[in-house]
Amino acid sequence: VQLQASGGGLVQTGGSLRLSCAASGSIYRINIMGWYRQAPGKQRELVATLNTGGSTNYADSVKDRFTISRDNAKNTVYLQMNSLEPEDTAVYYCYLFNGRVYWGQGTQVTVSS
Repeated sequence: VQLQASGGGLVQTGGSLRLSCAASGSIYRINIMGWYRQAPGKQRELVATLNTGGSTNYADSVKDRFTISRDNAKNTVYLQMNSLEPEDTAVYYCYLFNGRVYWGQGTQVTVSS
């Protein structure tokens, strides 16, 4: 399984970005796709996940600002990030679970104050 993430970049406080992650390869049945992030000097943390049943899980720090969605036909998950804050600066990693865990290569999101 390969995960190709895109959409990161530099944005000012209050701005928006949309991350995409396309899964390919021997995917079989995808149970969960989502995003984690890791800021410098900190542990990787959950941002948002979405399972095949449509249930979502968000970190408290991003609720009401970020929205996760998925295109099952394209095996692609999206993360719409609005009202970005400097604290959102991190490398964002795409995540897939289908009985095994897979990680994308990471995409940098930098929010300037």
